[in-house]
Amino acid sequence: MKKILSLIFFLSLLSLQAQQNTEFEKQNFPNDKKGFKDAVQNIETGDSYFYNADYTMYIAIDYYLKANAFNPNNASLNFKLGICYLNSPNKFKSLDFLRKAYQLNPAIDPHITFHLGEAYHLNHDFENAIKYYSLYKGVQEKKPGLDPDKRITECNEGKQLVANPVRVNIENMGPVVNSKYREYAAVISADESIMFFTSRRDNTTGKLIADDGLYFEDIYSSTKQNGIWTPPLTLQAPVNTREHDATIALSNDGQKLFIYSDDGDNKGDILMSKLEGDKWSKPESAGGKAINTDFSEIHACFSYDEKSIYFVSDKPTGSIGGFDIYVTRQDEKGNWLPAENLGPTINTPYDEEAVYMHPDGKTMYFSSKGHKTMGSYDIFRTVFENGKWSEPENVGYPINSADRDVFFVVSASGKHGYYSSARMDAIGETDIYMITLLGPEKETVMNTQDQLLLSSSILERESVIEPKLDRKFASNVTILKGTVTDALSKEPLNAVIVITDNEKNEVVSTFQSNSKTGKYLVSLPSGRNYGIAVTMEGYLFYSENVDLPKSKQYQEINKDIELSKLEVGQKIVLRNIFYDFNKSTLRTQSVAELDRLAKLLDVNPTMRIEISSHTDNIGSAAYNEKLSTSRALSVVDYLVEKKGIKKERLEFKGYGFTEPIAPNDTDQGRQLNRRTEFKILSR
Repeated sequence: MKKILSLIFFLSLLSLQAQQNTEFEKQNFPNDKKGFKDAVQNIETGDSYFYNADYTMYIAIDYYLKANAFNPNNASLNFKLGICYLNSPNKFKSLDFLRKAYQLNPAIDPHITFHLGEAYHLNHDFENAIKYYSLYKGVQEKKPGLDPDKRITECNEGKQLVANPVRVNIENMGPVVNSKYREYAAVISADESIMFFTSRRDNTTGKLIADDGLYFEDIYSSTKQNGIWTPPLTLQAPVNTREHDATIALSNDGQKLFIYSDDGDNKGDILMSKLEGDKWSKPESAGGKAINTDFSEIHACFSYDEKSIYFVSDKPTGSIGGFDIYVTRQDEKGNWLPAENLGPTINTPYDEEAVYMHPDGKTMYFSSKGHKTMGSYDIFRTVFENGKWSEPENVGYPINSADRDVFFVVSASGKHGYYSSARMDAIGETDIYMITLLGPEKETVMNTQDQLLLSSSILERESVIEPKLDRKFASNVTILKGTVTDALSKEPLNAVIVITDNEKNEVVSTFQSNSKTGKYLVSLPSGRNYGIAVTMEGYLFYSENVDLPKSKQYQEINKDIELSKLEVGQKIVLRNIFYDFNKSTLRTQSVAELDRLAKLLDVNPTMRIEISSHTDNIGSAAYNEKLSTSRALSVVDYLVEKKGIKKERLEFKGYGFTEPIAPNDTDQGRQLNRRTEFKILSR
């Protein structure tokens, strides 16, 4: 019995000693003078980074850990390690050290209870976080910027979000994309075919080390080939320089890249580079003075039609908080108008960052400290409808965490999101992750025999069920993409693509196909009837109509376009000319197409053309010939009376159903046959 009591006393003594604060003093380590000397040296080196600036604190970690391995029971060292981790990508690691420091000496720092609350908060232990934030409320002299009441509110919000998680699959993009260094700020084209991101890896341009001990930022690109992302390539000069170069946003077609620049002359500007063939242009100021000021502009993105730029600035004029989201719009002459603050529905007295406009033209994602966050920055979603933004909605846990969640982009399909995080499975300090946005779990209906099967078999059956997309991320967008080439030589063409809202007779947007590849991509939000015209000097324009009702779900249409040169005998279908049912009256939706035709005739003043109209085979031959002739004449009358084209340059003919271009036994075929064409008679 005596031996048992002695053992209990000895173990209790060891436990008590383990919790006692042991100072780094010679007399405490008489048997290891060298180890003590090395530990002190490591602490001194670590202190040189710890007391320098917040962004260099993480460098101290390696030195402090060596000293801590020698003496793990020093309150001051454990506190410093905890603070260092709070200022690193791996913030969740701060908890063990701050908890140990508090156990060894609760008075080691007057603000330790707040920082311990932060550490529990970051580890999603909201109850303990609230406990220590509440203790900090009793501290008389609080440090500026440490607001325990706001943090407690965040913890309560976090409890609700974690209790009701959104159904997603978060997947590390793996060692092909990610490295042992930091990767972040991923941006994608609308169809997810190309991705750009920022990294601080060792093959950056110049291979120089910045003041924070990391390599300078560089921009990298990766393309998706057969569903697999290729090894990233660094963008060459003039995009990447020897200084910091960071991604901000990418246009839907992947041909315009927003870049953040801090060249020392001001606090930060937004630049833009364009893909010209296979080379990226020298980055230039985006939006001019409408965006860039003497203050910090840190994020920006295009609207789907590239007629608006949303950006983030801390300029004081018109500000609601620190960093606010603004928008500048382009006028008819291509000038960027003075920026407007998006207002108190979006902006708060705190900071908003990382704005991203979805290709659907109405959904915006952004990060905020001021809305209902579960900690630091959370990602929010808002929709512009009926002339106003909806109340921002937290996209939920586990997309959001108690850490800093920024730079979230969503594919046009609404199936995937991309962001960076310092998760447990990270390859480097921060990695890029792909989020698959799933809907509610699909219920499995089983018959009597099914119910007798083992659960493993049931799981096997369920695994083949196609996951349903979360409705709030569902996208009503059509992506139209392909290549523009010469009809004869098949050489790629740098053509102009004009998108028109046929109902309003307004140009929605203007793009160009790539001069090297001929590739193009346009994003078309549902709820409109679009006219698409592809033009290039010396060629007949190409016409396409895309009618997308509001209910139209996401789709991708691959449409390769061949342009024919302006030569006698060439003809094209005018797919955006519309008539009233069974009449020859032109609808107002036809105006944009007719005006394009008139412009072509103005540019080629000696050209003579034939306007022809065609029908399907419903009805008699005589009726269809009369209707088609009348329709062709209505086009000629418009060109003569409305656009001043000389009548002798125009011929017209109705062919009825004598020249079909598709079988008349399907609705689709009959629709193709109902068409208006023009043919070049002479030049």
